[in-house]
Amino acid sequence: MRLLLVEDDMMIGEALANLLRGEGYAVDWAHDGIAADTALRAQDYDAILLDLGLPRRSGLDVLKAARARGCNVPVLIATARDAIEDRVAGLDAGADDYLLKPFDFSELLARVRALVRRAAGHGQSRYVHGDVVLDPVRREASVGGERVVLSAREWAVLEALIVRPGQTLSRQQIEDKLYGWGTEIASNAIEVYIHGLRRKLGPDFIRTERGLGYQVPVP
Repeated sequence: MRLLLVEDDMMIGEALANLLRGEGYAVDWAHDGIAADTALRAQDYDAILLDLGLPRRSGLDVLKAARARGCNVPVLIATARDAIEDRVAGLDAGADDYLLKPFDFSELLARVRALVRRAAGHGQSRYVHGDVVLDPVRREASVGGERVVLSAREWAVLEALIVRPGQTLSRQQIEDKLYGWGTEIASNAIEVYIHGLRRKLGPDFIRTERGLGYQVPVP
């Protein structure tokens, strides 16, 4: 999953970026409103963490402009602005959730998971596909009740596919969900992760759509 972090405080931004990357998210960090707007025009994201008090352009203006363009990416406002008027303005502008600073990192992660899950149309906290179960909270996978050990990249590929059963993702789309700005990508990286997942979950769990990409078939 790829997130856009919009935060101008260097200490907070670095801590959040490291936390989220440690949880397996690909994170792009924009330090001001103009950079955030540019990123949203150029890249698709699974969720946005948005501060309101930003240099050059306010977070609220960034949000309004994104929604006016038809951008439906779930947005979590994370800000120190605790006035009721600010919360109402943020939610009315199109934010999906609002979190006040200072916050606990575990709560932030839970809210991000909930945003991504709801955006994909999932009400449950786990993804179940046949006898394969994915638990994003514990970051565990199992097949037929037996735990399967996945690498961080294998987990990220599997999560990208299993939340959208029946939808084919190209190699480029999968790469976009795994890697943030400036990350060097091996030419065969996705194929290697797919091979590892098939070995662990079964050869038919991930289907290759020739010339198009990969999908987890609808059970």
